[in-house]
Amino acid sequence: QVQLAESGGGTVQAGGSLRLSCAATGRTFSNYIMGWFRQAPGKEREFVAAIGWSGGNTYYADSVKGRFTISRNNTKNTVYLQMNSLKPEDTAVYYCAANLYYSGTLSPTNPRRYDAWGQGSQVTVSS
Repeated sequence: QVQLAESGGGTVQAGGSLRLSCAATGRTFSNYIMGWFRQAPGKEREFVAAIGWSGGNTYYADSVKGRFTISRNNTKNTVYLQMNSLKPEDTAVYYCAANLYYSGTLSPTNPRRYDAWGQGSQVTVSS
């Protein structure tokens, strides 16, 4: 099994930046597709970004494209989400997720593709 631990959340003013980190332990990290999702109060969990095992393929929600960047360091077993030009509507709990076992046709943007989830990190953007 793999354990995921997010860090780097906090409160920032609109227009500011934050970098989230997700450290994975327990299994070979480099084999997984990794994703970031978020959930705001009263809303469903939504896709933010995903990255392939080598880092060569990345996927973004339209709402964050051009502002957020996902990356990974397989030697450190860590995936990152650099968030720039933050907006109040980015306020949410952010979760990282790992695709450990699924190898079907679901898109990396689909939360059902992911088998392991972190505990979440709160990001609050004030106006």
